[in-house]
Parts: sequence; C-alpha cells; structure tokens
Amino acid sequence: MDFGPWLARQLSQSRMSQAELAQRIGLTRAAVSAWITGRATPRTETINKIAEALGTDLGTIHTRTADTLAGLRPVGWYHRPAYADGGRDFGNAAAFAFEADVGTLAREATQNSLDERLPGPEPVRVRYTLHELTGEALARFREAIHWDELLPHYEAAASQDQKVGRVVAAGLREMYERDRLVLLRVDDYNASGLTGDDYETGRFAAVVRRQLDSHKSGYAAGGSYGLGKATLWATSRLGLVLMNSTLSEPHEGRTERRLIGRLDLPWREVDDAAWAGPAWFGRPDPDAGEEEVARSWWADEETVEKLHLGRESDDPGTSFLIVGAHDVASLADGEADAERDGTEDDDSVHRMHRRLVDALGRNFWAAMTGGASRLPLLEASVRTLRNGTEIVKEERVDPRVTQPSRTRALQAFLDGTTVQRLTESGQVAMAKVPLKVPGPAGVRSGGAHEAVVLVTAAEDADGKPNRMVMMRGNRMTVKQGWVPNIPLGTDPFQAVLLAGHAAGDEAPFAAEAEAFLRTSEPPEHDKWGQTEELRLKYSPSAYRRIATLTRDANSAVRDLVAVPKEQRRSGSRRLRKKLAVGGKKAARPAGTSALPTLDDLDALIGADGAWCVTAEVKVPVGGDSWPLVPVAKLDVRSGARPVLGWSELIAVHNCELIDGVLHLAAGARRATFRGVTDVSTHPVRAQLSGLVVELRTSKGATA
Repeated sequence: MDFGPWLARQLSQSRMSQAELAQRIGLTRAAVSAWITGRATPRTETINKIAEALGTDLGTIHTRTADTLAGLRPVGWYHRPAYADGGRDFGNAAAFAFEADVGTLAREATQNSLDERLPGPEPVRVRYTLHELTGEALARFREAIHWDELLPHYEAAASQDQKVGRVVAAGLREMYERDRLVLLRVDDYNASGLTGDDYETGRFAAVVRRQLDSHKSGYAAGGSYGLGKATLWATSRLGLVLMNSTLSEPHEGRTERRLIGRLDLPWREVDDAAWAGPAWFGRPDPDAGEEEVARSWWADEETVEKLHLGRESDDPGTSFLIVGAHDVASLADGEADAERDGTEDDDSVHRMHRRLVDALGRNFWAAMTGGASRLPLLEASVRTLRNGTEIVKEERVDPRVTQPSRTRALQAFLDGTTVQRLTESGQVAMAKVPLKVPGPAGVRSGGAHEAVVLVTAAEDADGKPNRMVMMRGNRMTVKQGWVPNIPLGTDPFQAVLLAGHAAGDEAPFAAEAEAFLRTSEPPEHDKWGQTEELRLKYSPSAYRRIATLTRDANSAVRDLVAVPKEQRRSGSRRLRKKLAVGGKKAARPAGTSALPTLDDLDALIGADGAWCVTAEVKVPVGGDSWPLVPVAKLDVRSGARPVLGWSELIAVHNCELIDGVLHLAAGARRATFRGVTDVSTHPVRAQLSGLVVELRTSKGATA
C-alpha cells in the first residue's frame, strides 16, 4: 500500500487529524497533507516520529501490509439491534427460495463465479473443499470465530419454535453431541472478488449487506435476481458464512485478505436486549458514530489460517466458508443406509463430495468444455479433508466423463468440425433455428436471432437418451427435456441448443436474445417461460416466442436424426423379431364395419428398460367408429401372456386418447400412436423378453 493512502487510513482509524499529527511530530499540517496526497515522502527521522505518534513499530510503517492498532477496537461480532417499531424477522426469506442441499449450492455459487470471471481467455477456477473438524481442531476454530460471544444468540434462536430455530437447534446438537462440525469452502480464482465500498453500491455491499441486489454486469450473466447468494447461508445450519476476498481492483489501496463474516439468525432476545437478526464479524467502524457497525478488515496471514480461509494464490477471487454445512439429500441417503444396514451416518462428507461432483458435471459440463483454440470458461474440483488431512483426493470435474456425448457436440461446434447430416459414428450435426426476439415494450421488433442445434450419438454416461439441453451465454444448463415424436428405430442421441452469446458472438442479435431469455428465467434459472419481468419489459405474449423456438428446435433435431425408412427397418431387424401383433381376430357382427388392424409396429428399449413402441393402425372404411384400447403383453412360450401397464400413451396422428381409449379421426385410413411401458409392471427385463401389442375394442374383442 502506498504511504499516503496508508497514513490517511491510520489517521482515520485512530481519529487523529492531520493537524494533530503535525503537532506531535513538530511539522506543519501542509507537510502531512503532502505525504497523504503523494506529493512528498517523509525522511527517515520523521518516519520514526510518525511511528511513535501512531503507537506502532517501524516495520509496520515500512511494509504497510497491516494497520496499526492505535485507536482500533478488536475484531468481533456486532449484531443489528431490533427494529424500533417492534417489527420482527424470523429468518431470511431469500434462503427459503432454494433447497438446503449442496447440489443447489453448487449450481448457484458456481454460476455466480462464472458471472464474475475476469475478461480474457483464462477460465475461472472454482474449488469446493469439505472439511470435517473434530476434537482439538474444532475447539481451535470455535475460539477463532469468538464462539463464546455467539453461543447466547444461538441458544436464544434455537429455543424458538419456528423453522430457522429448529434448524439451528439441529446444528448445535450435531456439534455438541457428536463433537463434529462440517465446513464447506467455495474458492474462486480469476474472478472479480468483493470489490467496492463496505456500504455503497458494489460487489461487496451486494453480497454482504444487501438482499435482492444482483449487481451483475451484462446480459450474459446467469444470475439476475440477487437470490443465489442466499444458498450460502441456507446450506449452513448455523446461518454463518465467513469471507476472504482478493480484489481485482484495490480498495483503500489494498487487494489481499479482505475479511468479513455474516450471521443470519431470527429475531431474538439476549441479555435483556432484542436483536433484529443479522450480525457481522469485523472491525468496528470508527466513522459510524455511536452506532455499533462492523466493517471488513485487512487480516494478517495467521488470522486467515486460523479461520480456515487461506487461499492458494494471490489471483483475484473470493473464498466463502460455510460453517455447519449440511445437505438434506445426503442426510436422507444416510438415514436410509442406517435403516438398511444398522450403521450410523458417519460419512456424510463422502456423500456430499459425490453430490457436489455430480451437480457440477450435470450443470456446468458446457462451461468446462473448450475447443482446440479456446479455453473453457470454467474449471472445477472437489476435495474433502478431516482435521486438515485429505480423506478424499481432490477430484477435477471432467465434462468428457460426466457428459461425453454433449461435450463432444459442443467441442465440435467450437472447433468448427460439425456436419450437416450424421453418417459416421462420432460425428456432430448442426442446424440453425430462428428466434424472433421481441422488442421491449413500445418497440416493434428486437431482431431475428439464429440459435444453434447440435446432435450426436448418445453414450451410456450421458443418462437418458433422446433429450435436448438448452443454454445461453454463460453455458449453464437452463432447461432440458425429451424430444417428442422421434421415429422408432432412430439411434439414441443427445441434442444441445445454444442461444444468445452461446451461439457465438457473431450470431445476429445475440445480445438481444440474451436479454430476452434472461428475463424469461425464474430465480432458479431452470427454464424459459412466462415471468412477471418478461410481461412488463416486453409484452404479455412475448413468452410464445420461446415456445416457437422450442418447437422449431425439436423439429430440427428430428430432421437431423431422421433415417430412411428401409434403413431404419433393417437396422432394427433383431429387435423387431421380438415384437408381434397379437390376438385372434374377433368375428365381426353382421351389419357392422370392419375392425381396424395393427399394420406396423416398431420399438426400442429405453435406457430405463421400458419398451418404447410406435404403432400404425390401418383403418378400413367405416372402421373409424371403433374405440380401441392398446394392450401390451409379454410374449411367453406357454400359458397366459402377462399384461404390462403403460406409463405413457401418446396420440401421434389421426387419433386421440381419452382415458386410455384410442378414438380414431373421422374418415382416417391410417393412425399412429406411441406408448411406453411401465417398468414396474415388467416381470422380467425387456432385454430378456418379447413384446406383443393388441388392440381391443371397448367390448373386449381384439382388433
């Protein structure tokens, strides 16, 4: 830190004026002013006098990496007094917008790190560290966070019969009865850090002081509501998060080890005083007058290590330490395991580790994918410690392992190696679909954007096949779903839709598409659809443009995976041997029309083991009056064929399904329907059986 800003900070903290310092060292006020403004520097003998006046040593003045202690009160906890009007808050409402699990935390916290990635080609590096403390290590940490000051507040909160109070009580029991505390640290590097003033608008105030303040720049950012940071506190049973930030822009002349802690508790009474809820762990602000206000402070390395907030490099970014981390899903898994095998849930950190890796791979595989000449946007890893010793080795999340097919598709797009049609294994086909971006309210049109659709063959590690994931600029998965009406016999595939800046900065109206799609996302950022902001900023019908984009994208996928009918039948010959049109023909009553018949049957066995069937019905003249019931049975050598249930029946062409009954369109000569069997009704695996499909009339006859 330069001498001038450092001296000005010491005078402010010790509440000493320039004139008073000048008087103590026997110089003029103008000389002190020249030092502070950088127009001059003091001589060696003068520096000795300044050190004496400030009550510090020469080393502190020469290095200027720490504050003098002159006039400073020690770091501690400062709680917000209760509202004067008697109002009471029994928790942070923003924290209830999300599930308290590490999967949600990974999605929200990593998205925030992506949004704060510094300009340039380098990725933002995110590391999750689970650290279980027990025994002496736990005792030392409690001493570092001034636990004795906090305990009365925790006990008062835990005694309240409301949701936050019960969560806090569970956290205290976990720590005292099992002598165990789980810390979860989220570090990011090559990110902005918590820049800005303690109170004025900026990144620091948005995270530490405010609610519903996103403070995101640019429409490519994933977040827009300012709710995601609440997952940090929601994941803590104790409502406590500590922060250590290395700044990309100096504040008060410094960049390293800016520390602050925030505690979120409900309203409570302690020592005959009422407290509103939040509290801050910091240095008392000398400019706050008589108010008990804490601000961030510049810590030394020893303090940082005691608080388990040490960073591995001086690259800009922030470390968030969640104290008393828990995971609802992991706890549920542990209880199920304990009930099954009679063991205690003593390894939840292992389950939390696996869930973090899974969530990062599932949501950010695209951000972690780079091309031949382009680095990825994100690198992520997870490690687990116990009392400082690594018990689960640091695991780098590899998108080629978690999502191999989709990663291959995106990499081909980034490298420019896509094709127009899939003809060989490993290829990636690309098509473009239009998104007519509406203009903001009062503007007729925002422009025609071209989104990108990618398709490639599916692999087992991808999960369920024949799905499309959709994303925009920051490449976090926003939504995904089945691609409907895929012809049976089509090879399993995975599809990706890239919109906005994800489709390439050269894509027309990419910025406008980013703004539109971002406005259509809810706080969870897990779908595109109607939102209040979309309605107000654009128009009540603007969301229909998204439905059109989805429909056109699905159509493009079907075109890319389409296979000539003869080739499709040849490729599925072995599977078709296991299919049959069943049932004996029922005698047609005199004077009635002929019964429809099953003319073609095609199927595949899905990833979940269900039969996925497409059936074509031939309808004779007058046969459209027959209501029909599709029935699936297992083909057996002897005895009655077991009937399978349908998990899904869909009318595709010239028909409709009402309560499981197929009604043919008037005058139709052919009709098509699709069905997926219910795996829970299979007595044997589909791979080990054949399938018979029948059409029964409403009176029980077989068509």
